Amino acid sequence: MRILHTSDWHLGQHFMGKTRFAEHQAFLSWLVEQVQAQAVDAVLVAGDVFDTGTPPSYARELYNDFIVKLQQTGTQLVILGGNHDSVAMLNESRSLLGCLNVQVIPGVLADIEQQVLTLTDRTGEPGAVLCAVPFIRAREVMSSESGQSASDKQYSLQAAIAQHYQQLFDRAQQQSQRAATPLPIIATGHLTTVGASTSDSVREIYIGTLDAFPASAFPPADYIALGHIHRPQKVGGQQHIRYCGSPLALSFDEVGQQKEVLLVDLASSGLTAITPLPVPVFQPMARVKGNLQEIGEAMRTLAAEHDETEQDLPVWLEVTVTEGDYLSDLQPRIEQLAEGLALEILSVRRQRTLQQDGLTAEAGVTLSELTPQQVFSQRLASEELVPEREQALHDLYQGLLVDMEQDA
Repeated sequence: MRILHTSDWHLGQHFMGKTRFAEHQAFLSWLVEQVQAQAVDAVLVAGDVFDTGTPPSYARELYNDFIVKLQQTGTQLVILGGNHDSVAMLNESRSLLGCLNVQVIPGVLADIEQQVLTLTDRTGEPGAVLCAVPFIRAREVMSSESGQSASDKQYSLQAAIAQHYQQLFDRAQQQSQRAATPLPIIATGHLTTVGASTSDSVREIYIGTLDAFPASAFPPADYIALGHIHRPQKVGGQQHIRYCGSPLALSFDEVGQQKEVLLVDLASSGLTAITPLPVPVFQPMARVKGNLQEIGEAMRTLAAEHDETEQDLPVWLEVTVTEGDYLSDLQPRIEQLAEGLALEILSVRRQRTLQQDGLTAEAGVTLSELTPQQVFSQRLASEELVPEREQALHDLYQGLLVDMEQDA
């Protein structure tokens, strides 16, 4: 049985005013080609299919077009909802897509039996059992109890998520044993795990106060396909627990990462191989940093290297200026440096520290780039509080996040 593990497409994303339509279209076409070339039996999309809960019409068209093209290959497709996805939107076409060999799990289902799926190979023979776990919202697995402290709520939520996984895994084991030959078991997830390395484009998930789910709390599945973190990586050094990462660089700090999807081979004995498939770069992006003279030199070098690739697209560029804070016409000066070069400047930042309203941050960093906890922590740090008082306020805020999540 061969699985292709992908996630975090973020269809419909606008990147600093730029559409990603052409990139996503190229990626999805490439993905269908890989499915055919690599004889993939099933494709797992581990959440964040779309960038928002109300994606533009062209993003939905890309989604539907991919499903039609993939269906023609005879490959099974499983779509898991992520924190960016709308449960209602994914659910509205769930029954229809079921007729096209596509299973959609938009959120935790009332009947969890529907989250235990048998994956078949191209001949229609059972090849694996899947515990299909999407992004889990606190209200889907636990109820609020008055009088709980923030730490109690965190423990309860972690236990509830672990129990959900275990319930599905127990049913998957029963299903595996009923097969003529025992089937390997796969699980999915869309969450942050302890020790995972994130990037600027990852919008932190606060499932109540659960900052990260410990890898030890996952059931002993043969392979665990995760989404949400955009950097491909193993979890805790364990070969069988993987983030495949996003196929596109979704922020400038992801520039230079080798994006990939994962080919996962399984047999009745379990996991046999994991093979990364590098995703081509469909839109060149780069970062330069320094004073104006250094930036000009870096731009010319970058443009020359880009010309050698014979790509028609200009390089999207982030510029960080380390000197010249006094210049009021910084943006025009940077634009002038790039004149005549195959570069398109999307972001100009000044590297300096500001102290404003008790929050210390780089200039150019806005509230939209900070998580609620980061804002609260920075504001709290500006106050002269005894440790006990600071911890008490922190716990109260964490508890508030849980209550808001459950009431949403």
